This record gives sequence, C-alpha cells and structure tokens, in this order.
Amino acid sequence: MSKMKLQCVFLAVVLLISVSAPNERPDFGHNDDVHPNVFMDVPDVHSNMDVPDTNTETNWDVQDINKDNYEDADWHPPPSFPDTSDLPPDDPPPIRSSADQTRNNDSSTSLCGEYGGQVTSDGRCRLVAALPPTGMPQKRCPDIFRCTDDISYWLRENQEGRDQLEELKETMSDLQEELRMHQHRIQALETQSEDGVTLNATFAHRLRSLETRHAQADTLLHVHAALLYELQAQLRNLSAAVRHVSRNSDCKVNVVRTPPPPLSMRDKLLPDRHFLSFCPSDCASLYQNGVRRSGVYTIVLSPGTPLPVYCDMDTEGGGWTVFQRRRDGSVSFNRGWTDYRDGFGEARGEHWLGNHQLHLLSNQGHYSLRIHLQDWGHAHRHAHYSSFRIEDEENRYRLHVSGFSGTVEDSFGWYHNLQDFSTPDTGDICAEISHAGWWFHQCFYANLNGVYYQGGQYSLKAQNLLGPDGIVWFSWKDSDFYSLKAVSMMVRPNNFRPRLSP
Repeated sequence: MSKMKLQCVFLAVVLLISVSAPNERPDFGHNDDVHPNVFMDVPDVHSNMDVPDTNTETNWDVQDINKDNYEDADWHPPPSFPDTSDLPPDDPPPIRSSADQTRNNDSSTSLCGEYGGQVTSDGRCRLVAALPPTGMPQKRCPDIFRCTDDISYWLRENQEGRDQLEELKETMSDLQEELRMHQHRIQALETQSEDGVTLNATFAHRLRSLETRHAQADTLLHVHAALLYELQAQLRNLSAAVRHVSRNSDCKVNVVRTPPPPLSMRDKLLPDRHFLSFCPSDCASLYQNGVRRSGVYTIVLSPGTPLPVYCDMDTEGGGWTVFQRRRDGSVSFNRGWTDYRDGFGEARGEHWLGNHQLHLLSNQGHYSLRIHLQDWGHAHRHAHYSSFRIEDEENRYRLHVSGFSGTVEDSFGWYHNLQDFSTPDTGDICAEISHAGWWFHQCFYANLNGVYYQGGQYSLKAQNLLGPDGIVWFSWKDSDFYSLKAVSMMVRPNNFRPRLSP
C-alpha cells in the first residue's frame, strides 16, 4: 500500500513539473556548495488528483525519491521544518486536504497532504523536502530561479568593467606619456627661450661693441683723412724740392778720380760714368748703386742741402758713413755747442759731421754703430752696437745705443746710453774738465772727442788738469790717463748686405 502511495505522489510531482512554465525550471548545476531549502506547492491529492493545476509552481525536478543519490540536489531543508527524509516508507506523514487547509489557514504550521506539506496563504499545499548537507557553509541565493542569470549578468558586467578599466589604464598611460612629451617640449621651449635671451644679450653686446668700434673707426677715418691731406701737401712740397734738386748740379755725386785700379777691381766702379743721377742718403745707398771704393762722396739728408761724407767701403763689407775721425790731432775738439751741432773739420781728415746731420742720418731707419780703436802700439780693436740713434736738438741730441759686441770690453754703451750731449759752453762740469763735447755721465768711461796726446800717456800734474781729458776708452788700459792714437765712429743700416763680386 505504501508503494502505491509513493508512486502516486511521484506521478503527481512529474505532472506538476511538466505543467510548470519552461522558464521557471530550476538549475541546480551552478551551485554545488549550497543546498537551499526548496518549497514546492502540490495540490491536495484527495481533492485535485485528477485535474492538473496549471498554476502550481515548483522549484526542482524530482528524480527518484527511493534512491539515496543526492549529487544533483542543490538545496537543504530549513531548520524550522521537520525532517521527513527519515520517515519510514510504510508510515508516511498524512497529507491534509484543502478543506483542512481552509480550516487551518490562520495557522502558519498547518499541514496538508500525506507527506506533511505546509498550507500557503492562497490555500495551496507546499511540499517540503530536504537534502543532506555537502560539508560547505550554507549560502543562500536570493532567487533560485534567477541566481544563475544574475551571476552571469554580474560576471559580464564585471568583465566589461575590467575591460573598461584596462582601456582607461591604457588611456591614462597614453595621456601620461603625452603629458611627459608636453613637459619635455615645454622644457625645450624654456631652454630655447633662455638661449634666445642669452643670444639676444650677446647680439646686443656685439652690436654695442660694433657701434663703439664704428665710432672709433669713424674718428680714425677723419684723422686719417686729415693726415692724408697733410701727406699729400708734403708730397707736393717734396716733389717740388726733388725737381729743384734735380736741376741743381750739387745733388750729383762726383766720383773721386783715382789711378786706374787693377783688373779685378774695375767691376766695382761704374763704367764710363763720372756722376750718379740720384741723391743718395748715406754711403750704403751709394754702395748698392755700385760705388765700392772708400772716399768722400756727397749725400743729401735734407732737400737742397748736399753733405760731403767719408764712406768706408772696406770695413766689414763697406757701406759705412763716417761721422767722427781722430788720427793726428790736427783738429781741436774743444768746441762749443754750435760747432758740434753744425759740424767741423774735413771729411778726408779729422772731423765731426755735426749733431744735426747725425740726427737726420740715424733716424732714416734702423742703424748700427761701429767704433774703430787703435793704440800707439798699432793694436786695432772695435766695438759694435746693433742699435744707434740720437734725438734732435730740442732733446739735446740724447743718445740711444745698445746691442754691444766686439773685440774690446764695452766702455761706452752701458754707461753713456740715454745721456744728453754736452759741450764746455753749456755749463756741464764734465765737458769743461774734459775739454770736449760728448754724452757725459759723471763724467765718462769713454771720451773719443778728448784732447789728442802724443804717445798716449799723460798726467794731471804735467798738464795742470782738473781731471782726465784725453781720448779715453777706459777698458783698453783700465785707466783714464791713456789717450788712443786713432779712433773713428761710423754708421750703416742694420739690413745692409754686401754684394759679392762675381
């Protein structure tokens, strides 16, 4: 009898499941950890056994009640309901009819049907079943029929959110990279701006410097224009003077006639010529024009003023212009300022060329000085100075001499350089004691214009002197009282180079 009842119940359940809507079929395969309580409304088997109720709903598919296989079950009975899983098959719980449900609808614990179902508020009988727990904590789904769809929807939304988040991250990364690029560009622009400011400052400084230079150049241009005008005037005057001198026969240099030279020396003279057609300024220019023999020649140091000089064409290649000579004492050198300025004596013998002429001669270019010395024992020595010149009369013919070399110890340059010229009539005590004109300096180590003493030796007592006054070169005898026999002073340009005969 109990088997018959169970079969009837099973058929009723199957009928209810088949009648229920397809969209309301439960899906127990998505939640293996939780078995919620499932309540099923079944009609009263006593009153509605033959007529299927289309409004009956169920939440699960009944498999086989008699089997103890709960693998597909996904629910558990609530603790408030009695557990009917252990009821003996021969003694099932009574199933109340709908009449009993109507009578007891005010009670929440009213039972209905043979298996003790609960009566709902609308008069239906809900069958209660329970499955054994699976060992996991119970988790309720809000709605057993829509839980899986909601979870799928939530999962899809979650995945879409993640995708949007990844897109946002990529967008943020791109924006950050673009921001860094903009920052680099801004820094580059700032650097360019600073460089531009510096460059503009540099350009401004250069512009000011150029303006200053332009102003200076403009001033110099005016000065140069004035100098050019003055030089043009001087050139016109000089051209006129040259024309005047060229018409004057005194400008022509007469060649000294001598006996016919040997054949080997004839090439040193100009063939078949007795004068030169230009005005030489020193003996070196005469040498370069072909004069090779020592003698007296005429040079022109100022326009229209010819000057006879003695040219030494033999010593160290020649080209020397002699401005002082002492050799026999025939000419007194105890003279005043005017005589030393204009010169005295004869060019062929003892003479002083003149400080004015010596100034013009030594300032034509860079000149060197050579001093030749001879004692009474016929010993010859010389002193050479690579630079020599004297200033004009306004500066008292101050001496400039340097660059010593030679075969005698220096007694002139190191002590007399930068000294003014003095004569006995100028009030210089050294000139008065020495009886000569010279570049004195308390008083001298060399005085080549002193008194000529025969034999060389002299003394203060014998000559009743206040001090030494002979032709003295102190280092010759380390004495101020030895007078040399012969001396000469001559100059020539530093760049002079003698021409070798073929």
